[in-house]
Amino acid sequence: MDWPMMAWIFFAVFLYVVCAFLLVVEIFVPSFGLLTLCAIACLVGGASIFFRFGEVAGAVGIATAVFLVPIVWIISYRLFPKTSFGKQVTLGKPDRHRGDGIPDSDRLQALLGAEGVVLTPLRPVGMCSFDGRRVECVAETGYIERARRVKVIRVEGTQLTVRLVEDAVD
Repeated sequence: MDWPMMAWIFFAVFLYVVCAFLLVVEIFVPSFGLLTLCAIACLVGGASIFFRFGEVAGAVGIATAVFLVPIVWIISYRLFPKTSFGKQVTLGKPDRHRGDGIPDSDRLQALLGAEGVVLTPLRPVGMCSFDGRRVECVAETGYIERARRVKVIRVEGTQLTVRLVEDAVD
């Protein structure tokens, strides 16, 4: 193989790499499809260079694109979160040592059996007050009017289920 031919082949492979890179950048930069069009142009340009040397070279060029573009994608996605820009725009891993993810579950569990007053109508969800503490509650059944007494009958996570107590508060 002579030097000009090798240069064209390297240029075609370079166009494939640019194609993959542009497709990765398209996800993060709003270009309204312009980067995708440029990526497709690079892909077609690289394939046409390979086809200049014959059908077998063209088939090899297409096979190169089929393997090279996904490999560049995978490498880019693996390296991107490690760059300074990637660290700024991606979320970190969740902090697992903070408990069960429900910060008030112990305090809410203590309200089981407590009686309180409905602050906003429960349709079936609304606000209730238990010893001056406002808590979102779910009515066991139907609608409960404002200023009625309720009792906590179930606590599931952060959801309190309440039942109407027959005597009304004035």
